[in-house]
Amino acid sequence: QVQLVESGGGLVQAGGSLRLSCAASGRTFQGYSMGWFRQVPGKEREFVAVITWRGVTTKYTDSVKGRFTISRDNAKPTVYLQMNSLKPEDTAVYYCAATSVTWVTMNPSLFRSWGQGTQVTVSS
Repeated sequence: QVQLVESGGGLVQAGGSLRLSCAASGRTFQGYSMGWFRQVPGKEREFVAVITWRGVTTKYTDSVKGRFTISRDNAKPTVYLQMNSLKPEDTAVYYCAATSVTWVTMNPSLFRSWGQGTQVTVSS
């Protein structure tokens, strides 16, 4: 499996920005689509964004469209989530995940490798 380590979370005021990073190691990163999910206590894990292996295709949940951008650098190999215009409702633990499926998927059950999560808190 791919090992994933997130970083970049923290406390920010509403309207601010953060960039999350997810560094991959272990088994080859090649061919994996990468996703970001988030979870708040008492709720199910929610899809945020996904990017395919070559970065050609991305998909976002409606609530973050136009504010968040997912990208990847396969040479490092690292996946990023640039979050702008943050809102208090974006507060959650953010997880990155890897899947070997070749199509764009938002289904967390298809992601076999997960990071430990990084806390993002947006104050009003």
